[in-house]
Amino acid sequence: MEQTGLIWIDGDLVPAESASVSVFDHGLVVGDGAFETLVVIDGTPFAATRHIRRLHTTLAALAVEAPSEQVLRQAMEQVVSANQVDRARLRLTVTGGLGPLGSGAPTGPVSIIAAIGPLAEPPTPAVVTAPWTRNEGGALAGLKTTSYAENVRALRWAKERGASEAIFANTKGELCEGTGTNVFVVVDGRVSTPPLRSGCLAGITRELVLEIAEVDEVDLPLDVLRTADEVFLTSTTRDVQGLTSVDDRALPVGPATDRVAAAFAELVRSGLDP
Repeated sequence: MEQTGLIWIDGDLVPAESASVSVFDHGLVVGDGAFETLVVIDGTPFAATRHIRRLHTTLAALAVEAPSEQVLRQAMEQVVSANQVDRARLRLTVTGGLGPLGSGAPTGPVSIIAAIGPLAEPPTPAVVTAPWTRNEGGALAGLKTTSYAENVRALRWAKERGASEAIFANTKGELCEGTGTNVFVVVDGRVSTPPLRSGCLAGITRELVLEIAEVDEVDLPLDVLRTADEVFLTSTTRDVQGLTSVDDRALPVGPATDRVAAAFAELVRSGLDP
């Protein structure tokens, strides 16, 4: 899909068709950068404070200089206003900036990009388990980086099988996460999700669900997907989505999932920066 509208790049608003960064930008050369995806609701990016905090955490782990919160908020506010959107998808990206054609450290300054796009229709509530694993001990474990080729490959693999998401185990054979989602399971009425030590992303929607619902953070075998009474995903663009199938297994969207989804919807209604 062709991107239209105005893009915010390093303080300037430019037409999408002419927006560009250098071919030597390390975000392009080696995927050295971080990003956040936010949902714009009534012209306001939802949970902006939490997303900025996580972006700073990722950049610190990458040893990339983090722009100030003021600059990041300015980028988001200006791109939303310039594109006159009430509800949309907002992507905030920070890269290491100019660097060598290799893995040497970038020389900076960092590149900051804020872009607006439409929200897609809700994805099908069907997932498959990925044939690859997450490395819970890797340098990028749990970080929201632009090094996303692994996720792109797994998501393509899932869509080839009629699913909207691929679910990873970690190297220990434990349930970890999806390509862009966190996973929750319900067994005998109890809601559980993998802890951050599993290698999963510290999802913003996951974080909020842990605050508003009773959830156990426990190590779970991947096979729990074959026995759980309910399974649901959380993410910025899915909110709380109950699954109807995992691999070849049909599932109901049950009462526990409905309760969490209702609680999250109420949280959103109560304020846009929880």
